[in-house]
Amino acid sequence: METGPTQQQNRLIDDTEHRNCKSQSPKRVASLDIFRGLTVAMMILVDDAGGQWQMIGHAPWNGCNLADFVMPFFLFIVGMAIALSLKRIPNQLLAVKKVIVRTLKLLFWGILLQGGYSHAPDKLTYGVDMKNIRWCGILQRIALAYLVGALLEIFAKNSRSEILSPVRCSIFRAYMWQWFLGACILVVYHAAIYGTHVPDWEFTVHNSDSPDYGKIFTVTCGVRGKLNPPCNAVGYIDRKVLGINHMYPHPAWRRSKACTEHSPYEGPFRKDAPFWCQAPFEPEGILSSISSILTTIIGVHCGRVLLHMKGHSDRLKHWTVMGFVLLISGIVLHFTNAIPLNKQLYSFSYVCLTAGAAALVFSTFYVLVDVLGLHWVFLPLEWIGMNAMLVYVMAAEGIFAGFINGWYYESPHNTLVYWIQKHIFIHVWHSKRVGILLYVIFAEILFWGLVAGILHQFAHLLEALKTCISYAPHRDV
Repeated sequence: METGPTQQQNRLIDDTEHRNCKSQSPKRVASLDIFRGLTVAMMILVDDAGGQWQMIGHAPWNGCNLADFVMPFFLFIVGMAIALSLKRIPNQLLAVKKVIVRTLKLLFWGILLQGGYSHAPDKLTYGVDMKNIRWCGILQRIALAYLVGALLEIFAKNSRSEILSPVRCSIFRAYMWQWFLGACILVVYHAAIYGTHVPDWEFTVHNSDSPDYGKIFTVTCGVRGKLNPPCNAVGYIDRKVLGINHMYPHPAWRRSKACTEHSPYEGPFRKDAPFWCQAPFEPEGILSSISSILTTIIGVHCGRVLLHMKGHSDRLKHWTVMGFVLLISGIVLHFTNAIPLNKQLYSFSYVCLTAGAAALVFSTFYVLVDVLGLHWVFLPLEWIGMNAMLVYVMAAEGIFAGFINGWYYESPHNTLVYWIQKHIFIHVWHSKRVGILLYVIFAEILFWGLVAGILHQFAHLLEALKTCISYAPHRDV
């Protein structure tokens, strides 16, 4: 005699599965998504409005402007995401596979977008001369930091207990391998930057608009331990390993006082400008990328604080104390002339200042969103943060604007993008600087925030539908 579930049992099963289908997706940390979205928005702002507002662009050499916080904020976020995401993957082999695949994806997109293949949004061409391809870039640096930080997190898991005591110092003891690696990186970086002998070097001017086009210049160095633009070890190692043709041809130092009277804006070179002003330099090079791993390690630590400290006050005390210590350390090192703040060299003072700022900014979002519940205020930033790669490719790298610019009337400068900039923003405000700034804020950042929100809602609907269907009860009829 067959027996089946009663109607009451069926209803109970249906109710349970209905609740399950609502809660299958792992809960995201909204404050981290918002912080990621803010960082992407900052990148769009400094890239597209920095030409008119150089005070938010990269510092020509020593110093730290708004744009110089973008890269370390990304690396800090990557570190926090490592701690949170790998917690959900208990299988070590599977975790390593996912990390390697994601690293390869980042390298692929980095070389494709920043290697020179795409010339969006202003030039309607594509393709790259392999003789001059740029091997390094933003995504490549993130890929390296992610790979090292994630692998260390995976293989160090088994050497510590997952349940930590509430004593603050226990977190440092539990993650001693991360801090040991950080100390090793610090020693190697400083040994290389202060101990490497930098010989004289030469370069060819490839800028066809320069009166010196095709000329070969020799830069005199023959020194050790210098941190000036032409004779530092970071540039020397990149020239030897990458090759001078594969480095960034428009470094920020071209806007320095030694090169132009319009500093910090771009302008014609001074008549007495040194030769190296026209030379290439890789701001995301080898030695500086090794130093940048320190920021990711600090981010991993802050992510582990979020996981293992259960109270809001304990978490915030840890983040804010560490943030202020790092921030003040960076400022002291810079203003005592011990180690200057320098994004291009990724100096230790720069690591401290920017990582400390990242911890404090994240703490602020954590208070506003997770403690006070002001989640709705930052929805556009959260949507951008949840679709960061899409917005980065389409907006920060100008792929979408390049596509729109491909549809023009008579002249390549007569496009929808230029028309909106000119007639809706610049002419209305009678200022190109203000118009471009407002265009970037509303027609780029806010626009992509809304697009990301629509895509998020659509993906969420599909995922919920898919989950509910997969949990639908199958009964004998």
